[in-house]
Amino acid sequence: KVAIPETKPEPLRVKPETVVIKEYTPDAALQLLGLLQKEARFIDFAQEDVSQYSDADIGAAARVVHEGCRKVLRQHFVLDPVRTEPEGKRITLPKGFDAGSIRITGNIIGTAPFTGTLVHRGWRATEIKLPKITEGHNVKIVAPAEVEL
Repeated sequence: KVAIPETKPEPLRVKPETVVIKEYTPDAALQLLGLLQKEARFIDFAQEDVSQYSDADIGAAARVVHEGCRKVLRQHFVLDPVRTEPEGKRITLPKGFDAGSIRITGNIIGTAPFTGTLVHRGWRATEIKLPKITEGHNVKIVAPAEVEL
């Protein structure tokens, strides 16, 4: 009798997938912040301690900020809803749904398909039209100081 050595199978070696993490420059974010400040005084409003003002005063200021923010969004972005169904409608998310476009909340048990209530339709930027930045422009100055003469 010939003894056959017992062989153990080689462990499966799977090369881990390389994850590429993109780094973006802050230019576009700073540019958008500058536009929101210019048109809506957004930074001024957000930085203000509003605890000393009445709700009516805050509401009046918020109306101006809202109008300016809306103007910036309409001039520089085309935004479409992620989901077209009305909010409050029951929808079913199939297996393999795009988790980057839909966030599920609540009591999450098991795997898709999931059925739930659409709480917010979400927003997708389908067009971005930010102004070009001139070379040498310091984007970190989102709102220059103003001096009246």
